[in-house]
Amino acid sequence: MALDAGLARWLFSYTRPYARKRNTLLGIVILRSLQLPALAWMTGTIISGPIAGGSLSGLAWWCFGFLALALWTQITFHFRYRLALELGEAVIHDMRNDIFRHLQRMPMSFFNNNKLGRIISRMTSDSEAIRAGVQDVLFTSLVGLGQIVVAAVLMAWYDWVLFSIVAAVVPVLWMLNMHFRTKLGKAHRDVQESFSRITASLAESVNGIQVTQGFVRQETNSMLFRDLVMDHSEINMGAARTAGFFLPLLELNSQVFLAALLVVGGYRVLAPGVGMPVGDLIHFLFLANIFFGPIQALGDQYNQAMLSMAGADRLRRLLTTEPEWNDPPTARPLAPLAGRVCFENLSFGYDPRRPVLHDINFCAEPGQSVALVGATGSGKTSIINLIAKFYLPTSGRITIDGREIRDISTESLRSQLGIVLQNNFLFSGTILENIRVGKPEATDPEVFDAVTKLGCVEMIQSLPGGFQTEVGEGGCKLSLGQRQLVCFARAMLADPRILILDEATSSIDVFTEHSIQQALARLLAGRTSFIVAHRLSTIRGADLVLVLDHGRIMERGNHRELVGQRGIYANLHQQFTQASAA
Repeated sequence: MALDAGLARWLFSYTRPYARKRNTLLGIVILRSLQLPALAWMTGTIISGPIAGGSLSGLAWWCFGFLALALWTQITFHFRYRLALELGEAVIHDMRNDIFRHLQRMPMSFFNNNKLGRIISRMTSDSEAIRAGVQDVLFTSLVGLGQIVVAAVLMAWYDWVLFSIVAAVVPVLWMLNMHFRTKLGKAHRDVQESFSRITASLAESVNGIQVTQGFVRQETNSMLFRDLVMDHSEINMGAARTAGFFLPLLELNSQVFLAALLVVGGYRVLAPGVGMPVGDLIHFLFLANIFFGPIQALGDQYNQAMLSMAGADRLRRLLTTEPEWNDPPTARPLAPLAGRVCFENLSFGYDPRRPVLHDINFCAEPGQSVALVGATGSGKTSIINLIAKFYLPTSGRITIDGREIRDISTESLRSQLGIVLQNNFLFSGTILENIRVGKPEATDPEVFDAVTKLGCVEMIQSLPGGFQTEVGEGGCKLSLGQRQLVCFARAMLADPRILILDEATSSIDVFTEHSIQQALARLLAGRTSFIVAHRLSTIRGADLVLVLDHGRIMERGNHRELVGQRGIYANLHQQFTQASAA
């Protein structure tokens, strides 16, 4: 990743809302670029003027002027540094908000195809690299380049012959820069990618720690992680070796050319007929130090710029990655739903070339409950994912109250859906806050009423903090059954028109399940519901049972009808019965 003008413009666009601060900062950068050469010029003037002439009064006045300029320079530096930090923080604040908003609107397929650790690294290491680029690289480099330009102009004014030697440095530095920037750019891009792999592995390991310890894979996982860390270290060392060769070369060149200036300048002062004043040589050498001084710092900043460009490139690619689908401009909000859901000649595949649903046709009338039954991989979860509009059909269509799902705004559809999954997620916070996810504006009495209908008030109140009990990350402080009851209460509070239960009682013991059957019956009453379940107690009461196999509907009817057909469902029923008896 080289310095990309288009990428830099994209990054700079984040400073537009802070144009006044940015422009003030640029003005301070110009001022500081003038101040540093001015200090060098005054130093030369003091030496060649009052010191060489033996004037104490003149020395006192010049030293007072020098101190005043030095103080002004430090005040300027204070504001340059502070405003740069503030601007960098503002840019990263806005960028992280944009990343989060963008991630929130990405479809499920995006998260299936991108590891959690890689997504986190965009928000952490890549964002921090950009912060350094805005705060340090941009304005520090501008100050350095500015003082080089000002020093060059003053040196050319003092002696164009000596300046021609300095000018000879430029093509040498340019060639060095061109040679090393490609290597450094690739090295820093590889470093960022390697760190992203480490982050992804760490996130996966923490999420799967129970499986790791359960199967005694600690040593195996540690070896795999050590390999990733070793690979990252080697890539980092390669980048450091390249930078370690590049930066000393820059410094060596500046020292060689300063030596050349001393030789040629000394000759021009001492040689008869040339007549260069020694004061001009002193001025020139001080200005040469100002000219060469920032070169090594600019080399360091170039290093950091490569990291910033690599991070900016990855973030821009993320932010410009469009969802696989968006609501069309013609999509309109839903009126309050009656709840008629129809699948018409529908086929679907997460990869369009490999369909998992084939020619699905059925209708769920308002208030009906539809049970989806079948072996793992038969397509049950895919159907409910399509109803919730997490994905769109590959062919065919879904209609809700007669409207094609593509023409319904996603937000208005999901606002009338209730979803309870097998491993439903709880956010960090209290039980009360998690129940309110279903209806954020709900009052405490409304929450209590929903929980009462569900029949789990005693369970919640028996916890140490009652409704204020902290659930922990992902609900880790609650049992599986307790988590599911909180999720049921969340759905009850939302009062949805269409309810989806994806094996929602699989984590609840038989006694607990029995205790909430009546509450679930009240929740399902008058609502269209889709139930993925392996328990007969949930399936028996369904108005319509769809038996799926390899993405096709093989049988349909109610429980009594399907048992009488002595087909696939009858066999499953027999297995359920035997398992329950056991």
